[in-house]
Amino acid sequence: MKRPMVIINSAVSADGKISSFQHRQVRISSKADLGRVDALRAESDAIMVGVGTVLADDPSLRVKSEKLRKERFDQGKPENPLRVVADSLARTPISAQILGEGCIIAVSAAAPRERVANLTGRCEVAQCGNRKVDLRELLTILHEKGVTRLMVEGGGTLNWSMVSEGLVDEIYTYIGALIIGGKDAPTLVDGTGYASGFPRLKLISVEKLDDGALLRWRLADL
Repeated sequence: MKRPMVIINSAVSADGKISSFQHRQVRISSKADLGRVDALRAESDAIMVGVGTVLADDPSLRVKSEKLRKERFDQGKPENPLRVVADSLARTPISAQILGEGCIIAVSAAAPRERVANLTGRCEVAQCGNRKVDLRELLTILHEKGVTRLMVEGGGTLNWSMVSEGLVDEIYTYIGALIIGGKDAPTLVDGTGYASGFPRLKLISVEKLDDGALLRWRLADL
């Protein structure tokens, strides 16, 4: 299949959590890392999250830096990358910040028609899959739209789906200087988990950022 290069980017605590057991946003990234993430967004053609992230954090997924937006514009690109939500049942609220021009909500055939109709007035809606979003089909659609570099910003359920289906090329993890704890707190990759055949990673680089560290990994079998 033809698909974009896929990078998962996430900030995790020293104990590997991406938020608290309440599934509420926790400030993990340092100032330097937030700048790095904004630059990574600006370098991407599209940014994707799962609906869980939309419901928990209501992100805008837009480039914050005016300088970076101008650089994209000068290159003949939209000021912000395409914003994509994997949302099998069309649960994205119509008030979500992510909606508007330049947003695609990917739903399944199982999504209630009324919810889909409500979203259609706020963004582009793409149906991929029957009971849940078919990520391979979605990535093919994105590739056909000219997306060559896709940044995935989690959470753990979407990350699991992407990794388990072999759709990830690199993973960037910023390890913040805090402990969150909690057996029910989400991690970088949740989902069912592996009993064997654990995907191996190749370490690309390690960089100290403020009191944390940025690790860049490549999937070893790619």
